[in-house]
Amino acid sequence: MIDMKLFTFITVAKVKNFTRAADILNITQPAISQHIKALEEYYNVKLLYKKSRQMELTEEGELLFKHALELDRLSKMIKSELQNKSSVIKRYNVGATLTIGGYVLPKIIGKYRAIYENIDIILYVDNTETIIKKLYSGDINLGVIEGPFDKTKVNYIKFKDDELVLAVAPSHPFANKESVTIEEVLDEKLILREKGSGTRQVFEDYLSKAGYRLDDRDIYMVIGNIAALISLVESNLGCTIISKEAIKSSLKTNTLKIVSINNFKIMREFNFIYLDEMHKSFRDNFIEFCKKNA
Repeated sequence: MIDMKLFTFITVAKVKNFTRAADILNITQPAISQHIKALEEYYNVKLLYKKSRQMELTEEGELLFKHALELDRLSKMIKSELQNKSSVIKRYNVGATLTIGGYVLPKIIGKYRAIYENIDIILYVDNTETIIKKLYSGDINLGVIEGPFDKTKVNYIKFKDDELVLAVAPSHPFANKESVTIEEVLDEKLILREKGSGTRQVFEDYLSKAGYRLDDRDIYMVIGNIAALISLVESNLGCTIISKEAIKSSLKTNTLKIVSINNFKIMREFNFIYLDEMHKSFRDNFIEFCKKNA
């Protein structure tokens, strides 16, 4: 584990307040002040300054914050690797975005666990933005995400291609059409994922390239839960742009229908992301297994 003084500094840098940091860490406010003072004396720099009612980082503080976060992440990874080394049951934390974590990985992990009985995979499911943050913080060993991300900041391996489609209920006015225009889609009651989701970002990027802005339109509903979103569309409360993977069951039961959008095919990638070579053996094996069983 990293030095408590550095952990205190990380907490203060995040919440920008000594009192809140003390509550989070369950120590006194004078102890917080002592930890920060000790760090400033050790590095011989000023790390924080007060602005209005908040504590802000100096340039030196920003630099230490960046390195302290990396130390904290490495500390978590080292602990995980050492515990797995001496344990009969190996445990790995995998983070996945909502489409992948809800509709692609569960069955694959079930097959994997049946073969590798000594490996437990703990799956964390959230939107793209949060999964990337969990990777940077060391809370997950491997991420599986949809949509765009900064490929200069992480290592990545392509998992598979995915298509986003326009889905409607069989009783929706679009359902009897062979295709619709993107203008018709944008003028319809759209039920979409929240900002920060890979699906939403990819859709917005495609719209931008075609000369449209989603911010200029009235979105009927914004839903963070995919299952709830699908249920709303099945109930004919609107239409949605969604991963084809997420509606396979609905297509089989004919509760949803895909309608083509003229000259508008939305493709994206699912990618594995990781930061370093820790847990390489598991990572390589799991990635290969996922590719074969997708």
